[in-house]
Amino acid sequence: MNKEKNTQIIKSIATQLGFDFCGIAHAQQLDDDARRLEAWLNKGMNGTMSYMSNHFDMRVNPTLLVPGAKSVITLLYNYFPEQIRTNEPKISKYAYGEDYHEVIKKKLNEFFFILKEKIGSISGRGFVDSAPVLERAWAQKSGLGWIGKNGNLINKNQGSFFFISSIIIDLELKYDDALAKDFCGSCTRCIDQCPTDAILPDKVVDGSKCISYFTIELKEALIPDEMKGKFDNWMFGCDVCQDVCPWNRFSKFTKEKRFNPITEIIDFNSKDWEELTEEKFKIIFKDSPIRRTKFNGIKRNLQFIKQ
Repeated sequence: MNKEKNTQIIKSIATQLGFDFCGIAHAQQLDDDARRLEAWLNKGMNGTMSYMSNHFDMRVNPTLLVPGAKSVITLLYNYFPEQIRTNEPKISKYAYGEDYHEVIKKKLNEFFFILKEKIGSISGRGFVDSAPVLERAWAQKSGLGWIGKNGNLINKNQGSFFFISSIIIDLELKYDDALAKDFCGSCTRCIDQCPTDAILPDKVVDGSKCISYFTIELKEALIPDEMKGKFDNWMFGCDVCQDVCPWNRFSKFTKEKRFNPITEIIDFNSKDWEELTEEKFKIIFKDSPIRRTKFNGIKRNLQFIKQ
């Protein structure tokens, strides 16, 4: 079969499995991104996220992740919820429902199964925020959007509330044109309204200043005192830079039932969170991204934003 037919098969499978967008790029070393990542790491903007400096070569060269790789398939899956939490403390929308790692991973496994049925023997791997892959760079290279000033991938049709996953395979395909234009223009809303001034010029986000970093990634018992009063009641993650982005007026509600908010996400108020026991936490959030910060992390975050 030729490249065009195989490409059509892949895009058809993506639609069949509920992915909103699918783009394909030639697997090659990302030299420009390598320089940017190296500069970001050298400035310590990864904070305590030491894993960001691991496997540097793999991050910028897909052929080291999948020997013989020829194509990088990028898939976007919308998670924008129809029902928004209005109680405080605030929780990032991506964490409203089931853990996206599990939901998307199952879809990628199914993707491979169908692909091998239709095309035959291929070698490849699927990734969903679980390996050294620069997903946003590949999404831009495959024409799915541009990197906004807040560091997020922005799609012109539906904004930025997407989970991004990748499939790297040893199959040559027809490649999409990279999106060359940046549609952020002179808008600086995300920069102006970031509560901790984590968004810097030239599309640089200081990860070590981001609320999401402090409330999710930071494993230390205490959040630095200099951040007091800056969290705007965010307990888990932060959506400010996406909520203020004009392109997200085009966001559509997710069709994935597993990303619908669990009851407690919508109903819990500050008192409910404060009275939550570790036993109940483990039961209620067993399939939720919120379990990542663990019970002690949630208690630490609550205590910090009360100060």
